[in-house]
Amino acid sequence: MATKCGKCGPGYPTPLEAMKGPREEIVYLPCIYRNTGIEAPDYLATVDIDPKSPQYCQVIHRLPMPNLKDELHHSGWNTCSSCFGDSTKSRTKLVLPSLMSSRIYVVDVGSDPRAPKLHKVIEPKDIHAKCNLSYPHTSHCLASGEVMISTMGDPKGNGKGGFLLLDGDTFEVKGTWEQPGGTAPLGYDFWYQPRHNVMISTEWAAPKVFQDGFNPADVEAGRYGSHLHVWDWQRHEIVQTVPLKNGLIPLEIRFLHNPAATQGFVGCALSSNIQRFYKNEGGTWSVEKVIQVPPKKVKGWMLPEMPALITDILLSLDDRFLYFSNWLHGDLRQYDISDPQRPRLTGQLFLGGSIVKGGPVQVLEDQELKSQPEPMVVKGKRVAGGPQMIQLSLDGKRLYVTTSLYSAWDKQFYPDLIREGSVMLQIDVDTVNGGLKLNPNFLVDFGKEPLGPALAHEIRYPGGDCSSDIWI
Repeated sequence: MATKCGKCGPGYPTPLEAMKGPREEIVYLPCIYRNTGIEAPDYLATVDIDPKSPQYCQVIHRLPMPNLKDELHHSGWNTCSSCFGDSTKSRTKLVLPSLMSSRIYVVDVGSDPRAPKLHKVIEPKDIHAKCNLSYPHTSHCLASGEVMISTMGDPKGNGKGGFLLLDGDTFEVKGTWEQPGGTAPLGYDFWYQPRHNVMISTEWAAPKVFQDGFNPADVEAGRYGSHLHVWDWQRHEIVQTVPLKNGLIPLEIRFLHNPAATQGFVGCALSSNIQRFYKNEGGTWSVEKVIQVPPKKVKGWMLPEMPALITDILLSLDDRFLYFSNWLHGDLRQYDISDPQRPRLTGQLFLGGSIVKGGPVQVLEDQELKSQPEPMVVKGKRVAGGPQMIQLSLDGKRLYVTTSLYSAWDKQFYPDLIREGSVMLQIDVDTVNGGLKLNPNFLVDFGKEPLGPALAHEIRYPGGDCSSDIWI
């Protein structure tokens, strides 16, 4: 029905139609100063990425938040392709949850897309009072017109995987999405699929466990997540908890974009594998490991074995390619998932990381590489950190990557990232045969920001993208 509407709502009628959308010209990404020693607020950067523009690769606008130490992180929209059939909706507001302060900023990007302005601030006390939730993470827009945000804790920093609802017009906190008392023990990301009456959420850890840095003892004590939670979309309650075999810290979760599909992938950061989840013949949900990145035996690092640390994953809009970043090892990968049970590696590119030649870490045993990779230098700038957040162009031909994970972990694993600031790079993608190639002429250097080096995180296009939009 939606495809026949005269004046349609936001986004695109199908994922394949979205692939025909316009080329990206600007992007929005949060820049963080928390834990950098710079006493300045986090801000939303607008970056010009149009090769025909005289301001190509430049930050053209900065919107500072009115508070310090928020830890901006991920972002979402007031409305997306899930509301395509509703011509009264338009994608004009970017929702920015703050991981540590628990504030939620609503930013007006509709009035002037190249110069966003602050529209509303939702204070943590409002969220605490109405929901008893805190540490908001992923924001998705719903077909109902509401905005749903996952949380990771209660106001004291204990684990609590709940969901708060905002009115999509007024941005008032409406309450929790889940039934009273029905939270998951831990939270992080989520993806929903109404056709199958399902939503699946993931787990990082209780905020008090991860917020000041990574302690291996917490892994031994079982304080990090290792389950998927399957929710009944209509009843708003958990119907199944799926243990992940050798799946520690399941972070980003992606259903296939085709709304008829009953499967998807989740990246397990610490165990460094990709697990496929799927609806089984009995009507419940199962998981199987389909990709494993082996650890490397090392000297000069905090542990004798270094995991890859898969931190972000993406699926192309045609559900043909899976991309993920190994933040510690330093490589970005592309897999052909035409057969989702047997992903096939088609592209790999090292962009920094912890095992580069000449660094403090010596690799003693490596199941994949014959030698340690060279440091990555782009336009004279040596890349600090490793590839982390990724975003794919609608047509699947360009992949954008930033290098910051979360300020406290950046500081612990990559002190040079705090000194040098993060970067945004662009990778050219071969969508016919597979393959990844660095664009040597593209660099956004957040080490040269006016107030000092900043940590840039998740990338958003004004018209939506493959990690913001859900088709129903």
